[in-house]
Amino acid sequence: MNRILYILLYLCVLAYSILPLWWLYLYSNALYLIIYYILGYRRKVVRANMAASFPDLDARELRHIEKAFYRHFAEYILETVKMATISAEEIRRRMRFLNPQLVDKLMNSGHSCILMATGHVGNWEWCTAGGAFFENACVWQIYRPLSNTAVDRLYIKLRTRFGAKGIKKSETLRGIIRLKQSGIRSIVAILADQTPSPKNINYRTTFLKQDTAFLDGIERIAKKLNLPVIFADVKQVRRGFYTVEFIEITSAPRETPEYFITEKYAQLMEQTILRNPSQWLWTHKRWKHTR
Repeated sequence: MNRILYILLYLCVLAYSILPLWWLYLYSNALYLIIYYILGYRRKVVRANMAASFPDLDARELRHIEKAFYRHFAEYILETVKMATISAEEIRRRMRFLNPQLVDKLMNSGHSCILMATGHVGNWEWCTAGGAFFENACVWQIYRPLSNTAVDRLYIKLRTRFGAKGIKKSETLRGIIRLKQSGIRSIVAILADQTPSPKNINYRTTFLKQDTAFLDGIERIAKKLNLPVIFADVKQVRRGFYTVEFIEITSAPRETPEYFITEKYAQLMEQTILRNPSQWLWTHKRWKHTR
């Protein structure tokens, strides 16, 4: 049954993916109206998150950001669908990495494995098309398998089209240890802006004017294996075009104070969000675990 559902889903994605992006953006306008006005998808969550994050803004300003977010969210969905058929040349043109030399510098200095901390900003799915960008390094993604196996299989197929590979979240440490031991030049991408489970809350800081729990897994792995950590600052230049700038958090994690890496990530993530709030995934219940 799951196999049949997967085939149907993939055929449906292909049917839309073969359309040019400008055509898909016409559909995104209709999709925005459906998600925002008809379904009201997680609108209460979005409004609560935005109101707490921007207490100085009035209702009109908050609604402006809210609607801009849902428009971007609709575009993100169809841009992700486009991954089924988009060429490597086209995605390199639309998702530009500004300073890949930072990765080369770290790897040439002896680090065969690097942790890339990023977040749900811009189009994070396009960022996973790492094989199209890094010819001398393999990109690995830490992912949490979806409960629906057909949908999970579809996402894996889209994310690995250009050579990127996946590591299940439950196997993160073991997988990264194997990569380091193999000596294969690898970049491990981790979306670190998610909410940790209550038992995994070890660090809190002020983030978007709220007391916020942060995952400290990247820091613990970096210090245990002495792996450099870089931040991927994603910026939308215009509709369908993004840039990624790498910012070095540390190349010597064992020499940093406790929670330095986690705090630095939180600060950089906040700066990215404040630059263009509509680009972040506000539908997350990011602050559901209070003290």
